[in-house]
Amino acid sequence: MVRRQTLNTTLELIESAANLEEIGEVMDRFRSQIDVDHVFYRWVDRCGSIYGCSTLPTAWQDRYSAMAYHRIDPVAVGCYTAVHPVDWRDLDWSSRLAAAYRKDSLAFGMGSQGYSVPVRGPAGQYAIFSVSKTCDGDVWDKFTRKHGRDLILVAHYVNRRALDFEMAYYPLPEQPLSLREIEALSLLAEGRSRARVAEALEISEHTLRVYIEGARGKLQAQNTTHAVARAITMGLIAV
Repeated sequence: MVRRQTLNTTLELIESAANLEEIGEVMDRFRSQIDVDHVFYRWVDRCGSIYGCSTLPTAWQDRYSAMAYHRIDPVAVGCYTAVHPVDWRDLDWSSRLAAAYRKDSLAFGMGSQGYSVPVRGPAGQYAIFSVSKTCDGDVWDKFTRKHGRDLILVAHYVNRRALDFEMAYYPLPEQPLSLREIEALSLLAEGRSRARVAEALEISEHTLRVYIEGARGKLQAQNTTHAVARAITMGLIAV
């Protein structure tokens, strides 16, 4: 367990953070205090990651997004229906895709052990707060027994502050989405590939890309997944 005074300071710093970057700085300090490899917080929904903060290498974060790992990551998949904290050893890593993902994540320094706290917001927002470390099972058992309660508390503080940023930062777009942009995002939200979406709309993939980029710009989204997630959050599309 983190010393009470140290933990209280951590919680106060989270509450006073002005943005996600500052929360990330607090998480970096917290990582050292509890002696883990990484601490990370990630928004997730049926479309994948929205945004977050992390001590993970930027190269791994970029690869996670590029490979659309949110679709096969056992942590993201397993925690979606979880209520209580999840030890990664209890998740299903048996599939070929999950095994390949695990090998890749280890190569980027993710850590062999992990512990995640699923957290939710008042409008159904879903996020995961996780810590990871390379160690054997006995060491990890002692760690989770020692720090489990503190991790739950920090997770909820991080999520509550991040919700403040989410609600304040994403007003409805100044320019409304066009009908075609809404149709494109709606079909993507159903999990269809771009080729299938273009076929359904009876347009070329190039034209589809124009609609998607237009929607991304209006929604100030980092990528297509982000655009779909924001459109859902704002009530612009339904899935």
